[in-house]
Amino acid sequence: MSDNKLSLEKRTVTGKKLAGLRADGFIPSVVYGDGSEPILAQSAYNETEKALRGAGYHSTIDMDIAGKKSMAIVKNVGIDPVSRKILNVEFQTVSANKAVEATTPIVIVNFEESEASKLTHFALTQSIEEIDVKAKPADLPKELTIDATNMKELDDKLTIADLILPAGVELADKELDPEQVVASLYDPAAEAAAREAEAAAAEEAVDAADVPSDNGSKPEESEGEENGDKKSE
Repeated sequence: MSDNKLSLEKRTVTGKKLAGLRADGFIPSVVYGDGSEPILAQSAYNETEKALRGAGYHSTIDMDIAGKKSMAIVKNVGIDPVSRKILNVEFQTVSANKAVEATTPIVIVNFEESEASKLTHFALTQSIEEIDVKAKPADLPKELTIDATNMKELDDKLTIADLILPAGVELADKELDPEQVVASLYDPAAEAAAREAEAAAAEEAVDAADVPSDNGSKPEESEGEENGDKKSE
């Protein structure tokens, strides 16, 4: 049983009429899977938002569609770019005994305990935030972790190979390079110094362009006058 539950009704409204459905406080959705015909459904906005928040893309939802029970995962959520409200949802029904693919967040743990953080004050930048895994619904993890305790040097990196996979969970993409970088260190102080040096160099270049030449004109003006004199000769 899942902690996330949602009741849905079958819907007949489609196309432009969906705007009215949303105005009435419902979210349109499509439920598919197991080779059966997709079901057009709708559910109350607040209840749907709560279920989506709890499940994300990595946990199951116990669904009741017009009295028919099923288990599903979220495959896609449409979001309004301005209001950030949910526009529509795609659900995929799953079987408790069959492995499914789901997107799982990657969380870096124990970096504050590392030498890189304590002694050298390096910072960590994460380049991969989530990854697709494959497992039976009951085994789908809420997150995958990577332990950063042993990070020390600036060139230290955390890779796909460092991911801690729970029992019954595997990566969905078998072709992923195990050495692909998930997170790496950088030196905030060095980067700040480099930015200051670039800004100082740019300011010097501007100042140099504004300095008058010996005859009282700017370098580009002097050059123009000199060219003009040659032409007159």
